[in-house]
Amino acid sequence: MLESIDYTLINWSRAQFALTAMFHWIFVPLTLGLGFIVAFMETIYVKTGKEEWKRITKFWMKLFGINFAIGVATGIILEFEFGTNWSNYSWFVGDIFGAPLAIEGIMAFFLESTFIAVMFFGWGKVSKRFHLTATWLTAVGANLSALWILVANAWMQNPVGMKFNPETARNEMVNFWDVLFSGTAVSKFLHTTTSGFVLAAVFVVGISSWFLLKNRHQLFAKRSIIVASTFGIVASIILIGTGDSSAKDVAKYQPMKFAAMESVFEGKTNVPLIAVGLFGESPDENINKNSKEDFLFKVEVPGMLSFLAFSDFNAFVPGIKDLVLGNEKHGIMSFKEKIKRGYEAQQILKAFKAAKGVDEVEYQRLKAHFDDPVWVDNYFRYFGYGNYYSPDPTQLEENAFKIVPPISMTFYAFHIMVILGGHFLLLFILMLFLTIKGKIENMRWVLVIALWTIPLAYIASQAGWIVAEVGRQPWVIQDLMPTMTAVSKIDSASVMLTFWLFAVTFVGLAIAEIRIMIKQISIGPKEGGK
Repeated sequence: MLESIDYTLINWSRAQFALTAMFHWIFVPLTLGLGFIVAFMETIYVKTGKEEWKRITKFWMKLFGINFAIGVATGIILEFEFGTNWSNYSWFVGDIFGAPLAIEGIMAFFLESTFIAVMFFGWGKVSKRFHLTATWLTAVGANLSALWILVANAWMQNPVGMKFNPETARNEMVNFWDVLFSGTAVSKFLHTTTSGFVLAAVFVVGISSWFLLKNRHQLFAKRSIIVASTFGIVASIILIGTGDSSAKDVAKYQPMKFAAMESVFEGKTNVPLIAVGLFGESPDENINKNSKEDFLFKVEVPGMLSFLAFSDFNAFVPGIKDLVLGNEKHGIMSFKEKIKRGYEAQQILKAFKAAKGVDEVEYQRLKAHFDDPVWVDNYFRYFGYGNYYSPDPTQLEENAFKIVPPISMTFYAFHIMVILGGHFLLLFILMLFLTIKGKIENMRWVLVIALWTIPLAYIASQAGWIVAEVGRQPWVIQDLMPTMTAVSKIDSASVMLTFWLFAVTFVGLAIAEIRIMIKQISIGPKEGGK
């Protein structure tokens, strides 16, 4: 079955979507966090009546607006790609995936677009409190928009609240609340949005540090640092907690991703957490049952990975080999068995379609499978694995190892994200302490570090999405649909062409935003809050 796949089309479709998503995610995190930081600043202005706080609010609001406008443009392209490049996916799960995206457009986007006009053009035209309300609702709207998109993404990672309809070969939603409030959706929303809060706090602290280095607008810069650092400390603490719950969710529903995050080849109890590590030879090269971890060096925390996954230092954490080859002692089914069961489910669906209108008795007998929760749980849940089936036992075993995600990329992205997250928290604490003590302007090396931490925040943000998306490969819907079956049947040349067109467009947008941002920052806040 794998031999007939057009991998050129698949790889270019994946590359195009990854390009669009990663550029979109450059703009979104700053919007999520900066909206709330601006709202807090304006709240202080309304409470105190001090014009300095109005000046501070309007400066950061202007940067928020620039970023928001460009983020919307990339987001629209991203949603269109589901129909153009991923039509098979859209057909298979459109009834479920489309619902949160529709709500996002109807509710969240209209909330943002309505109140953002008041936020920017309502100064002096509406009361202070009404304007403040508009600012808060704009910030809330931006995060509500993220909620529905993240709910849709979480469903792909852990499909719940749905039933497969063999008549249409589509998954249909049966419980909206299961989709909205699944543990995966809650963890993903909280962890992703708080990571955006941290990035925005780093951005404000870094730009404020630049003003102090230039000896410009020092009162403005110090007050901005105090607000952003406080916001960043709170967000970082929440981020740690949501990261823990997210890791437990991954360990439960996506154990292969969890194993790749820490490069666990052999399952065992009391598994150490690799705090820092560097591979000697890439674990992705010729991965098979004889593969093993190969580190030039690593620093481990004993038992911590078991605790991170299951809140028990002695818990068993399955490794890559356990998941591929199976582990009867710990009740882990092999990928080969999942492939066979998935293939059987696919064959029953094909037979069901063939019997329709031809053999009513056979048709009803086959249909009963899809109404049987035991059969669904034991066979249909592995539907996507059937695409890796081969009647040749040797080839079947090789195909089983093709369901392992890229280990090196997932491992390094996860550790970069975690290490930088620790750096951000320490930076916020240091900046807040030095600013309150009145020493920050004399600590130029700290200001330089804060300024250069801005690109690090974007690297950490992108690394988080690499863990989430690369770590679940080859699945576009966990266990139900591999990426290779989700793409549209179109000419790969057209995908290649649009990839480069999008690349040029997105790079142009990014350059335009950076230039506009730099120009506005160099101008600085206007005097008198005007």
